[in-house]
Amino acid sequence: MQTLTTLNLRENKIRAEGVRHLADALRNNTTLTTLNLAHNGIGDKGVQQLGDTLRINTTLTTLDLGWNRIGDEGVQHLADALRNNTTLTTLNLAHNEIGDKGVQHLGDTLRINTTLTTLDLGWNRIGAEGVQHLGNALRNSTTLTTLNLEDNKIGDEGVQHLADALRINITLTTLKLALSEIGAEGAQHLGNALRNNTTLNTLDLQWNEIGDKEAQHLADALRINTTLTRLNLHGNQIGAEGAQHLGDALRNNTTLTTLNLGCNGIGDEGAQHIADVLRINTALATLDLSTNEIGDNGAQHLGDALRINTTLTTLNLQWNKIRAKGVRHFGDALRNNTTLTTLDLWGNKIGDEGAQQLGNALRNNTTLTTLNLRSNEIGAKGAQHLADALRINTALTTLHLHDNRIGAEGAQHLGDALRHNKTLTILHLRGNQIGPEGAQHLEDALRINTTLTTLNVFYNQIGAGGAQHLGDSLRNNTALTTLSLSSNQIGDKGAQHLGDTLRHNTTLTILDLWNNQIGGEGAQHVADALRINTTLTALNLENCEIGDEGAQHVADALRHNTTLTTLNLEENQMRDEGAQHIGDALRNNKALTTLSLSDNQIGDKGAQHLGDALRHNTVILFNSSPISHNYLYFLI
Repeated sequence: MQTLTTLNLRENKIRAEGVRHLADALRNNTTLTTLNLAHNGIGDKGVQQLGDTLRINTTLTTLDLGWNRIGDEGVQHLADALRNNTTLTTLNLAHNEIGDKGVQHLGDTLRINTTLTTLDLGWNRIGAEGVQHLGNALRNSTTLTTLNLEDNKIGDEGVQHLADALRINITLTTLKLALSEIGAEGAQHLGNALRNNTTLNTLDLQWNEIGDKEAQHLADALRINTTLTRLNLHGNQIGAEGAQHLGDALRNNTTLTTLNLGCNGIGDEGAQHIADVLRINTALATLDLSTNEIGDNGAQHLGDALRINTTLTTLNLQWNKIRAKGVRHFGDALRNNTTLTTLDLWGNKIGDEGAQQLGNALRNNTTLTTLNLRSNEIGAKGAQHLADALRINTALTTLHLHDNRIGAEGAQHLGDALRHNKTLTILHLRGNQIGPEGAQHLEDALRINTTLTTLNVFYNQIGAGGAQHLGDSLRNNTALTTLSLSSNQIGDKGAQHLGDTLRHNTTLTILDLWNNQIGGEGAQHVADALRINTTLTALNLENCEIGDEGAQHVADALRHNTTLTTLNLEENQMRDEGAQHIGDALRNNKALTTLSLSDNQIGDKGAQHLGDALRHNTVILFNSSPISHNYLYFLI
């Protein structure tokens, strides 16, 4: 029986011959829905093999062919196949060599195809002429909802073609035009189109050449448009004056809910304009003002506005110049504000004094659920202030303290607070040098705490001893479901302690061991536990040096395990032999749905073994990074 639904083969060495084996398997496979072949250099010939298969296959819905040196000829093969295909909904062709001619083939297909909803053409060689073909197709297309043209240097002329299409198109909801060299004329074309368009809800204009005057064109549109809900202007040059134009428009706009003005140099003056609007606007829920040189004065304006605003739920002020003095204004606001749920102050150097201001506010605040204080020079003293608040606070569920310097003493304060706190579910302590001693303090807390579900102690030098402490606590803990121990030098001994834990624990579902050099022996300890464990659903062993030997141990476990659904084995020096072990195991495994083997040394022969397995199994195999460490990191 086939079960594999997702296959990730990103960043391997699969060429056209390897693709032929996979394509042959897909002709008969009835379960695979997602295939990632990004970063394999399959070229136009490999795409032709897939194109022939797409005419027959009736289950594949998502295909990622990014970074594959695909040119206009290869795109023609795909476009021809998509004229008849009635299943594929998402196609990623980003980072290839597709020019205007190739886009013409896709444009012709979009007039006929009735299933493709998402098309990613970012980072290709598409110019104004190619965009004209797409624009003409969008006039007739009734299916495509998302189009990504990032970094194609389409310029103002290309934007005009898209703007003309937006006046007619009734299905496109998301348009991404970051890094497209859009200036005054292009912004005006888009602004004019938005006056009439009634479908587009997300517009991404990051990193263009939009200044204060260009921002005015968009602001004028926002006074009339009633459908756009998300506007991303990150990395432009709108400045304080541009912020004023947008702010004035938002006084009356009742639709826009998300605005990203990050990295626009608006400064304290621009922050004041935005703050003035927040006193009146009743729609904006998410505001990103990161990297804008906002200091304590700007923080005061925003803090004062938050005392009155009853709509904003998320405020991002990452990497500004807000110090303890500015944070005091946010602390004062949090005592009165009843709607803000997420506050992000990453990278502002608020120090222990700033942590104290926020800690004092959290004693009374009953709304804020997520607080990000990453990279703020908070030490053990600041951790103590926050810990004192956690003993009383009943609202905060997520606390980010990555990359501070709380050390073992700070971990002790937080651990003591967790004995009493009944609300916090997610705690991130990455890069805080807590060491084995800090891990022991957390162990003591986890034996008692019944609410924390996610703990991230990535890069804390806890070693095998720290892994033992945390492992011991999990024998009795019935709350923690996600644990990240990445980059902690736990080695095979640490893996053994965790393996012993997995035999007893019945709640942990996600375990991240990225970059721990557990080797083949450590992989064996974990794999042996997987034969017995019936709870773990996701395991990340990326960059653990398990090699073909470790792959064999994992494969043996997969023959018995019935609960693991997601497995990441990226960057493990696995060769064709290891791929064969995994492929053989997949013939019998009925649980695994997502497998990532990116950045190994699997060649065409290994791809053949995996292709043969797919004839029997329905798991989705990735040869890229959809389930890489980054994926699991954001998941936790």
